[in-house]
Amino acid sequence: MTHALAHHPEDLTEVRNSYDRVADNYARMVVEEGLGDIRQQPWLRSALDAFGEEVAGIGPVLDVGCGPGTVTAYLQERGLDVSGCDLSPQMIRNARRLHPECRFRVDSWTELDLAPGSLGGILGWWSLFNLPRSLLPQVFSRCAAALRPGGQLIIATHAGEEDIERTEAYGGVAVRWTTHRWLPQTMAPLLVGAGLRPKVVIDLLPHGDSRGAFVMVAQRDS
Repeated sequence: MTHALAHHPEDLTEVRNSYDRVADNYARMVVEEGLGDIRQQPWLRSALDAFGEEVAGIGPVLDVGCGPGTVTAYLQERGLDVSGCDLSPQMIRNARRLHPECRFRVDSWTELDLAPGSLGGILGWWSLFNLPRSLLPQVFSRCAAALRPGGQLIIATHAGEEDIERTEAYGGVAVRWTTHRWLPQTMAPLLVGAGLRPKVVIDLLPHGDSRGAFVMVAQRDS
C-alpha cells in the first residue's frame, strides 16, 4: 500500500470543520436549486462522459472530495464501478442519504491510502483547490502510483493565479478556507513530474459572476 502524506496541514482541519458547517446547506441547494448538477452543464458533462467511457474497462474509479455525491452517483448511473470520499463527515452523511445506492467513506487527499495500480480513474472534481500548493506534487505522484496503465486523473478547478480567502459560503455560512486558483500551464508540469501525461484541457472562460475554470485530464501511460 502507499502511505498518506506525511502530515495533515493544520489549515485543512479548519477546512474540514468549514465543510461540516456548510454541508446541510450545500445538500439542500443541490436538491432545490440543482447546485453541481452535471446534467445542466453540457461541457462539464461531456468531459465526465468521455472520462467514464475511457476508464470504465480499466478499473474502479474514486471520486475524491465527492461532497454530497452528485458526480459519484452520475458516474454510477453510467455503469462505472465508482465510490466517493470526502474529508467532511457531514458531507458523507448527506451523500449516503441522497444516494444510498452508492458507496461513500470519510477520507481526504492527505489521508488516502491507495494500493499501487488499484484504480482506473480518479476524480479531483472541484476538490483540489483547498490544498496548499506545496502538496500537489505529492498528491499527483500518489495518484499516478494508484492508477493502472491507461488510467486517468480528471481535475476540474477554478482558473486564475491568486489565492482567495473565503469567510462565508453556501447561503452565508461562516467558513475559513483558501481557494487556490490554478492555470493549466502551471498545473501541467506538476502532473508531468508525477509521471502523468496531460491529455485534455477544456477552458471555461469567465462569464457573469464566474471567474473561469478548467478541466484537465492526465493519463498514466505505463
